[in-house]
Amino acid sequence: MAGQIPEETVDEIRRSNDIVDVVGEYVSLKKQGRNYFGLCPFHGENTPSFSVTQEKQIFHCFGCGKGGNVFTFLMEIEGFTFQQTVQYLAEKSGHSLPASVGQETDQENNSEEQIHLKAFAWLTKLYHHLLRHTKEGKQAYQYLLDRGFTDEMIDLFQLGYAPQSRELVVQFLEKKGFHTQQMIRAGVLTANEQNQASDRFRGRVIFPIRNHLGKSIGFGGRTITDQEPKYLNSPESALFQKGRLLFNFDLARSTIRNSEQAVLFEGYMDVISAYQAGIKNGVATLGTSITENQAKLLNRYVNTVIICYDGDQAGIDASYKAARLLHQVDCNVKVASIPEGLDPDSYIVKYGENRFQNEIIEASNTYMTFLMEYLKKDYNLQLEGDRMQYIEKVIDELATIKRPMEREYYAKELANTYDLSINTMMQEIKDRRKKLGVQQDNQQTSSHTRNKVGFSKQKKLLPAYHKAEKQLLAYMLHDASIAENVKERLGASFNLDLHKIIVTHLYAFYEEGNNANISQFIERIDDTAIKNEIVEIAMEPIHPDVSDKEIQDYIWLIKAEQEDKATIRSLQQAQKQAEVQKDFVKAAQIGMEILEIQKKIKNANS
Repeated sequence: MAGQIPEETVDEIRRSNDIVDVVGEYVSLKKQGRNYFGLCPFHGENTPSFSVTQEKQIFHCFGCGKGGNVFTFLMEIEGFTFQQTVQYLAEKSGHSLPASVGQETDQENNSEEQIHLKAFAWLTKLYHHLLRHTKEGKQAYQYLLDRGFTDEMIDLFQLGYAPQSRELVVQFLEKKGFHTQQMIRAGVLTANEQNQASDRFRGRVIFPIRNHLGKSIGFGGRTITDQEPKYLNSPESALFQKGRLLFNFDLARSTIRNSEQAVLFEGYMDVISAYQAGIKNGVATLGTSITENQAKLLNRYVNTVIICYDGDQAGIDASYKAARLLHQVDCNVKVASIPEGLDPDSYIVKYGENRFQNEIIEASNTYMTFLMEYLKKDYNLQLEGDRMQYIEKVIDELATIKRPMEREYYAKELANTYDLSINTMMQEIKDRRKKLGVQQDNQQTSSHTRNKVGFSKQKKLLPAYHKAEKQLLAYMLHDASIAENVKERLGASFNLDLHKIIVTHLYAFYEEGNNANISQFIERIDDTAIKNEIVEIAMEPIHPDVSDKEIQDYIWLIKAEQEDKATIRSLQQAQKQAEVQKDFVKAAQIGMEILEIQKKIKNANS
């Protein structure tokens, strides 16, 4: 399966990339006992059924059934080939791959999408060089310094400058072997009515936009003159989809995961200023309102999202829309309030890093506090009719809050403010929740945490021989000596065909001199269903000091099932023969024997 990559290199790369660390970049994991649990990234769920075992270096979802090792996970979530997965993890762990592998991967990557990625990578370097080391970039460089950006930030975010020249970037890309028409399709270049190509971003400061793997997939350009529009993004493409990306997500992801909190800004400048101020969990949408995809992406990683938009009315309105959407996908939302109509960037410049951290980010309002204040703008609360409409609107919002304590807290605040009965208020909320289809509170659900662990799934009741086969295979996967013992006593004579296939692969794996290693073993399995079954079996709890008697009991149950079935088949043939000979008494006696054996099997399996 590894192709030209030596097997020992694949094994070393796998061992060097702990599955908990790799999966933890995509899923918020919490340790419970010996395993880690989180929300499955492969199917929608509210209760964690996704388990990662550090000891065995495998993952398994008890909900959708997906499972595998670190390679399988990346192939599933990123759509990588095996070669691409190994190369990606090799880069993370500092391993070198043979040159032949690089050539093969280059051939794999010779798609238009990969060509576009290479073009964006070259242009990121070019734009950054032009900003930092040329006369043409001096004005743009000074603009960034005047905005308070340090050289460290400019280099970290690879900020650049696209010169006014129409030809420079076109010629640069041609010299690197990129076809002009292909670059136009990628959105790197633009063409006029005469089909003359030129740089889309000329005359602008360049903000490279990276995917979550840290690869440039587009650019944002900000004018430093009077060009319109003020900001210009790369056009939509297979690589660059604004509604699915967040600026700076690649750099912010580890801080977001560790702090369980993200700060959502409106623009690139705000993110970079905040990063320079020590707020490294900031991300931004790409010139548009936050989308459901972006909201769900954040919800996969964090408990809390702090919205920190501009302090003018447009920013407050945008905060309201973002807060509603994030609340709908079950994020705990807070909203920062920036005074004087400033934006985050200008506030940091004017008042400094400490005040921004303490008086803006740390002092953020809760979702309901912000909402209750925001909704007032639509009503004249001096008028009784408007006041009642406002109260009704707030009650509607309170009914959507999952935590009973939180609902009651804000209900009391509303009741006290407008001299209303708290009992009446709570009854109104209860009635609205019934209309929404919420009959009662789920005590285990919290809108303030995603760290819900302790997943338990009611397993289907299996026959005794089936349970014995799964348990025996779990021990065999864990211990090569147990597998050798079973091979001598039972061979591949399991009752279930799937188990016969697994055990045949396992015997071959051990015969090659391999030690027990589930993560390594499943690399040999191409069939996804078989691989998932192996991982599920490997997750079965086992005793490290299992006795030989227990192993023998499992073997006995498996053999007994085979012997009983063989006996029943033999008796059924004898019964048919008796019926042919019209010996109905004998046929009835045989029938009773069959029923007795079937009853014994049923009792054994109950």
